[in-house]
Amino acid sequence: MAVISLASGKKFSTFGSESIFDAAAKVGVNLPYSCKTGRCSTCKCKVLNGQSVATVDELGLTSEEKAQGFILSCVRRALTDMLIDVEDLGDQVIPEIKTLPTRISSLERLAPDVLSVKLRFPPNTPFTFLAGQYIDVIGPGGIRRSYSVANAPASDNQLQLHIRAVQSGAMSQYWFDQAKLNDLLRINGPLGSFFARPLNGLHLVFLATGTGIAPVKAMLEQLATAPLDKQPLSATLYWGGRAPQDLYADPSEWHPSFRYVPVLSRAPGDWTGARGHVQKALLCDKSDWANTVVYACGSDAMIQSAKTELTQVSLPTKRFYSDAFVPSGM
Repeated sequence: MAVISLASGKKFSTFGSESIFDAAAKVGVNLPYSCKTGRCSTCKCKVLNGQSVATVDELGLTSEEKAQGFILSCVRRALTDMLIDVEDLGDQVIPEIKTLPTRISSLERLAPDVLSVKLRFPPNTPFTFLAGQYIDVIGPGGIRRSYSVANAPASDNQLQLHIRAVQSGAMSQYWFDQAKLNDLLRINGPLGSFFARPLNGLHLVFLATGTGIAPVKAMLEQLATAPLDKQPLSATLYWGGRAPQDLYADPSEWHPSFRYVPVLSRAPGDWTGARGHVQKALLCDKSDWANTVVYACGSDAMIQSAKTELTQVSLPTKRFYSDAFVPSGM
């Protein structure tokens, strides 16, 4: 047994081969997470004292971060008592994870390679989640893939997903070639800790690439109905793609009043919007970094670059939240 102490003062014990994250979850200490496979960096924490071992390669950490003492709690096993610095989620109530049956209620092509899918639950089967979280969809043959929920909780108790085609992907072949209305699937969730923390007194910035817009859409929808004391000082969305068709939705439909900056990295000659990468577009805008919070979702390359560049201009490290879309098995 090893005792894990957090810089906040909380403590919990680990036993055998369980990960630091799993040990914390068993006793109700909610640590941030996303992929739980060591490929993103959402569960990153810094070791202040003690020893641990990685059970798989921590692909979500740079060599510099490893040298500075950072680890990923989802794939680390404690060898000794440890003191770690990580932001736990405090008193935030995390909805219970469930496995439930669903049926496809709609299929809509949003772009040549992006599909909107809506899932409905059986009558009198509520599903509780926080805007920004994701689910695992269990499809034909037990294929399992993760998708962010693209809507805020609503009275119809349905979930919307934005699904991008993956060449030769088994689940993509199902979604784009075989899926039909009323197909029976299972979902497991809600999962992840990508959801809004208190925003009052802060400038809110969203960075999204591709279908990383899905959880941002959900959070903007929820923000549109939030009371005044839960509103940020301002809200800005930077949504990036390569070509105009990659920006496949109209964000003005999700929230009545926020600033939207579309960004294209391979913009045509007549493009009048921002060019390059979303994080560069943000950096070109002057900002009150000390009072800014950033939520980034999309490619891992964008997130790693954004995290590095924004913290270099004095964005507080603990005000950068992310959900990286990391490749799954084909």
